[in-house]
Order: sequence, then structure tokens, then C-alpha cells
Amino acid sequence: MRMAVSKNFYRDEFACRCGCGFDTVDATLVQGLQRLRDILKAPIHVNSGCRCKKHNTGQGGSPKSQHLTGKAADIRVDGKHPEEVAAIAAMLSEFANSGIGIYDTFTHLDARNGKSRWDLRTR
Repeated sequence: MRMAVSKNFYRDEFACRCGCGFDTVDATLVQGLQRLRDILKAPIHVNSGCRCKKHNTGQGGSPKSQHLTGKAADIRVDGKHPEEVAAIAAMLSEFANSGIGIYDTFTHLDARNGKSRWDLRTR
């Protein structure tokens, strides 16, 4: 049975993709993602959530990645550009003073303490 962490999100959506079992996702991150989903009125797909150290290294992630603590998610929303998702997320209290990154095909959102913004699109 799937374990719900909010109205529209389940713990297994955030689990480390290597299969190690790490799935402890931050409550503030989930709350912000749920609010974002409610505003967009569209499903949010979690490409990457929690990452163990080995998987994070294999993905080329930063050694200080928020994914390592379950405080980050790389997401995509059908029909929405990553820049648009980032702009709306930045207006939410859960993400206004945390991390938001824009990539070609996804948006990174995290619940770190401290504002950080980056744009790593290649286009």
C-alpha cells in the first residue's frame, strides 16, 4: 500500500532511484509542492527526490546537494516550462527563501535555509 505524504504525493515518488530505500522527504518541501500543484491545477512529476550519497555521485550531484537530506525535488509539470514553474514557486513561502534551479526539462525546488537561484539551461 502506498503511503501518502500529502493529498497528491506519495512517499515512493521521492524515494532514491537506486533502490536503497532512502525515502525520508522533508515536510516543508512536500507542503510547497502540494501548494504548487493546487495553484497549477496539474500533476507534478518528481524526476528525482531523495538521493543516497552513492546515487547522488553517480548523477553528478553536488556533494552538498539538498537531495541528500530529502529536502529537494527535481520536477516537471506537463504543459509548463521550467521557468514558469520556477516563477510561480518563488512566490510561495516554502520556496521564496530556499533553492530554485531552472534546467532545460525540469525545475529543481528545495527547502534549504537560505535563498539560492540558478539557471542551467543550455538553450
